[in-house]
Amino acid sequence: MADAPRPTPVPGLVVVDKPAGITSHAVVARVRRLVGTRKVGHAGTLDPMATGVLVLGVDRATRLLGHLMLTEKGYDATVRLGVATTTDDAEGEVVEAAGLGDVTEADARAALAAQTGDLLQVPTAVSAIKVDGKRAYQRVRDGEEVELKARPVTVHELTTGEAWTATTEDGVRVLDVDVSLRCSSGTYVRAIARDAGRALGTGGHLTALRRTAVGPYALAQARSLTELADLAEEGGPGAVVLPIAEAARAAFPAVDLGEDDASAVRVGRRLTIELAGLTALFAPDGTFLALYEPDAEQPGTARPTAVFV
Repeated sequence: MADAPRPTPVPGLVVVDKPAGITSHAVVARVRRLVGTRKVGHAGTLDPMATGVLVLGVDRATRLLGHLMLTEKGYDATVRLGVATTTDDAEGEVVEAAGLGDVTEADARAALAAQTGDLLQVPTAVSAIKVDGKRAYQRVRDGEEVELKARPVTVHELTTGEAWTATTEDGVRVLDVDVSLRCSSGTYVRAIARDAGRALGTGGHLTALRRTAVGPYALAQARSLTELADLAEEGGPGAVVLPIAEAARAAFPAVDLGEDDASAVRVGRRLTIELAGLTALFAPDGTFLALYEPDAEQPGTARPTAVFV
């Protein structure tokens, strides 16, 4: 008996509430099985320790991911001051345990508040950034010394919440501080903890990290892997996917075109149209056609960034 044909993948996004303890690539592998295609990618990884919003693209919606990666992100985290680690989080080995010393809670809040605005941030050495074609974390695992260059990031807002002192198993007095922040793509929250600790002379790292938003996609839209599996069992692969047209409208300014302009967009022609920035264009029947951006060389026109039909 011939195998039943596999369902055609529904292009769109899957917004996952990633659990702790697994890699983002493991999440991608599970979603591939749920949606019936290997063509699944992610809009920025989360460390195994981290939880929260992980946006995945399915089928041709994977081409949206590069644009979504550039959007603002939100995080909740717990910063521990008094101990530094190799990875700038709780999964690394302790490299310094200076303790709090004379640092007060007010000092700690001020140091964290200083990690806002436009910053030149050195990414954590254990990161996915490539150095001469090899991931930085792999070089660290191989025993190499890794020095990454500082790069500009923006922390739009950082607020401190509850703070409490504790004593580690090694008898080191530390201060834990809950923080919430909104930041640009490419910002390392681990580096914020590290740099605040260095400024205080105590060392610092993250003990918890939860991503609360990627652009317009927040925890309210995210589903656990168990919930996604249940949805797929009840309604098929398409039940777990946010259709590409809805995803594009949520993430970008949208313009609905007439049929003549829609026909031009389908073949990637320049349009005579005023756009404020990267914009999602739709056919009269609601089909998502393309992302267009203003053409600086020809004011009053727009050119294709990516065509999806």
